[in-house]
Amino acid sequence: MGKSILRDKSYGFAILIVRLYQYLQYEKKEYSLGKQLLRSGTAIGALIREAEFAQSRKDFINKMSIALKEANETLYWLDLLKDTDYIDKKIFDEYSKTNKELVAMLVSTIKTSKGN
Repeated sequence: MGKSILRDKSYGFAILIVRLYQYLQYEKKEYSLGKQLLRSGTAIGALIREAEFAQSRKDFINKMSIALKEANETLYWLDLLKDTDYIDKKIFDEYSKTNKELVAMLVSTIKTSKGN
Protein backbone atom coordinates (compact mmCIF):
# COMPACT_ATOMS: atom_id res chain seq x y z
CA MET A 1 0.00 0.00 0.00
CA GLY A 2 1.31 3.44 -0.87
CA LYS A 3 1.33 6.53 1.30
CA SER A 4 -1.95 7.03 3.12
CA ILE A 5 -2.85 10.39 4.60
CA LEU A 6 -5.40 8.70 6.88
CA ARG A 7 -2.85 6.14 8.05
CA ASP A 8 -0.21 8.82 8.74
CA LYS A 9 -2.64 11.20 10.45
CA SER A 10 -4.05 8.47 12.70
CA TYR A 11 -0.54 7.36 13.67
CA GLY A 12 0.48 10.94 14.47
CA PHE A 13 -2.69 11.33 16.51
CA ALA A 14 -1.88 8.14 18.44
CA ILE A 15 1.51 9.62 19.35
CA LEU A 16 -0.21 12.78 20.60
CA ILE A 17 -2.63 10.68 22.63
CA VAL A 18 0.22 8.72 24.24
CA ARG A 19 1.93 11.99 25.17
CA LEU A 20 -1.29 13.39 26.60
CA TYR A 21 -1.76 10.19 28.60
CA GLN A 22 1.77 10.57 30.01
CA TYR A 23 1.01 14.19 30.94
CA LEU A 24 -2.25 13.18 32.65
CA GLN A 25 -0.56 10.38 34.54
CA TYR A 26 2.60 12.16 35.69
CA GLU A 27 1.53 15.79 35.95
CA LYS A 28 -2.17 15.57 36.84
CA LYS A 29 -2.11 12.21 38.64
CA GLU A 30 -5.18 11.15 36.64
CA TYR A 31 -5.30 7.47 35.72
CA SER A 32 -8.80 6.24 34.86
CA LEU A 33 -9.94 8.77 32.28
CA GLY A 34 -6.47 8.84 30.77
CA LYS A 35 -6.50 5.08 30.24
CA GLN A 36 -9.84 5.30 28.45
CA LEU A 37 -8.49 8.07 26.23
CA LEU A 38 -5.33 6.07 25.54
CA ARG A 39 -7.31 2.98 24.57
CA SER A 40 -9.76 4.71 22.21
CA GLY A 41 -7.30 7.23 20.79
CA THR A 42 -4.71 4.65 19.80
CA ALA A 43 -7.32 2.15 18.56
CA ILE A 44 -8.20 4.46 15.67
CA GLY A 45 -4.87 3.99 13.93
CA ALA A 46 -4.64 0.31 14.85
CA LEU A 47 -7.99 -0.37 13.18
CA ILE A 48 -6.97 1.59 10.10
CA ARG A 49 -3.84 -0.56 9.91
CA GLU A 50 -5.96 -3.68 10.28
CA ALA A 51 -8.18 -2.52 7.43
CA GLU A 52 -5.18 -2.44 5.10
CA PHE A 53 -5.26 -6.24 5.08
CA ALA A 54 -9.01 -6.69 5.21
CA GLN A 55 -10.28 -9.94 3.77
CA SER A 56 -13.05 -8.26 1.82
CA ARG A 57 -14.64 -4.88 1.10
CA LYS A 58 -17.19 -5.64 3.85
CA ASP A 59 -14.38 -6.38 6.31
CA PHE A 60 -12.61 -3.14 5.28
CA ILE A 61 -15.78 -1.10 5.85
CA ASN A 62 -16.34 -2.82 9.19
CA LYS A 63 -12.81 -2.00 10.43
CA MET A 64 -13.11 1.61 9.28
CA SER A 65 -16.53 1.88 10.93
CA ILE A 66 -15.12 0.66 14.23
CA ALA A 67 -12.27 3.18 13.87
CA LEU A 68 -14.93 5.86 13.42
CA LYS A 69 -16.66 4.74 16.62
CA GLU A 70 -13.34 4.88 18.48
CA ALA A 71 -12.74 8.41 17.16
CA ASN A 72 -16.17 9.46 18.42
CA GLU A 73 -15.44 7.91 21.83
CA THR A 74 -12.08 9.70 21.93
CA LEU A 75 -13.86 13.01 21.49
CA TYR A 76 -16.09 12.10 24.45
CA TRP A 77 -13.04 11.54 26.69
CA LEU A 78 -11.44 14.79 25.48
CA ASP A 79 -14.66 16.68 26.28
CA LEU A 80 -14.80 15.10 29.72
CA LEU A 81 -11.15 15.89 30.47
CA LYS A 82 -11.70 19.51 29.43
CA ASP A 83 -14.91 19.93 31.39
CA THR A 84 -13.29 18.50 34.54
CA ASP A 85 -10.25 20.80 34.19
CA TYR A 86 -7.68 18.07 33.53
CA ILE A 87 -6.79 19.69 30.21
CA ASP A 88 -7.12 23.31 29.20
CA LYS A 89 -8.97 24.71 26.20
CA LYS A 90 -5.80 25.06 24.12
CA ILE A 91 -4.92 21.37 24.47
CA PHE A 92 -8.54 20.39 23.91
CA ASP A 93 -8.79 22.51 20.76
CA GLU A 94 -5.61 21.00 19.29
CA TYR A 95 -6.61 17.41 19.96
CA SER A 96 -10.27 17.74 19.05
CA LYS A 97 -9.39 19.47 15.76
CA THR A 98 -7.20 16.55 14.72
CA ASN A 99 -9.79 14.07 15.98
CA LYS A 100 -12.55 15.75 13.96
CA GLU A 101 -10.34 15.69 10.85
CA LEU A 102 -9.92 11.94 11.35
CA VAL A 103 -13.70 11.55 11.73
CA ALA A 104 -14.29 13.40 8.46
CA MET A 105 -11.68 11.30 6.65
CA LEU A 106 -13.12 8.07 8.03
CA VAL A 107 -16.68 9.04 7.04
CA SER A 108 -15.47 9.85 3.53
CA THR A 109 -13.53 6.58 3.26
CA ILE A 110 -16.51 4.55 4.43
CA LYS A 111 -18.91 6.31 2.03
CA THR A 112 -16.52 5.86 -0.90
CA SER A 113 -16.03 2.19 -0.04
CA LYS A 114 -19.76 1.62 0.07
CA GLY A 115 -20.10 3.28 -3.32
CA ASN A 116 -22.25 6.17 -2.04
